[in-house]
Amino acid sequence: MKKETKILIAIIAIILVVGIIVIFAKGLAFELKYSNLKKVEINLGKEFDRRDIRDITNEIFGKQQVRIQEIEVYKDAVSITTTEITEEQKQELVTKINEKYETEIKAESVEIENIANTRGRDIIRPYIVPIAISGIIVLAYFMIRYNKLNCFKVLGKSVAIMAIAQLVLLCIMAITRMPIGRFTVPSVLIVYILSVYICTNKFEQDVEKHVVKENK
Repeated sequence: MKKETKILIAIIAIILVVGIIVIFAKGLAFELKYSNLKKVEINLGKEFDRRDIRDITNEIFGKQQVRIQEIEVYKDAVSITTTEITEEQKQELVTKINEKYETEIKAESVEIENIANTRGRDIIRPYIVPIAISGIIVLAYFMIRYNKLNCFKVLGKSVAIMAIAQLVLLCIMAITRMPIGRFTVPSVLIVYILSVYICTNKFEQDVEKHVVKENK
């Protein structure tokens, strides 16, 4: 085994071990819309500037991700969604909006709504069948194309390479705290295509070696 190959295997092993530990300890990170959320809706009764609301939420919620949306037909109400809103923060939010827009909103009239998170399996569910079908087609092609190498060994190596590639991606996302969201599926597809390329390249090399041995 080449030195470069040993180094690559060692790096992959470290990523897998550290990633699995992080997943069990902290879980995976999710974009705001996929997390457990708290939301308040405040009716100002007049038009407002989202930048003003953003300044207020930045002051109250700090580094928390916050989504601000205009609601109602006349856009005179605002929806504020974030990961955590305490009663004290709600009171401060209402107070600062009253000060900014000279309104008389009562904190008691504003309710904190809990929004359950979207499960990871629900995010990937629409893609399971297409990926599974394409995977079966690719594996069948490998087994037929490289049958000289023993189709069952080809199948085993292909599944192992593809599975490890996706697991490494998952571990990297866990370690770096890259949130699962709109970029997850494209990342999975890129890694999938890359793993197919790696399998093809490896089997082509193995075929060349096999041919050389037969000709000797």
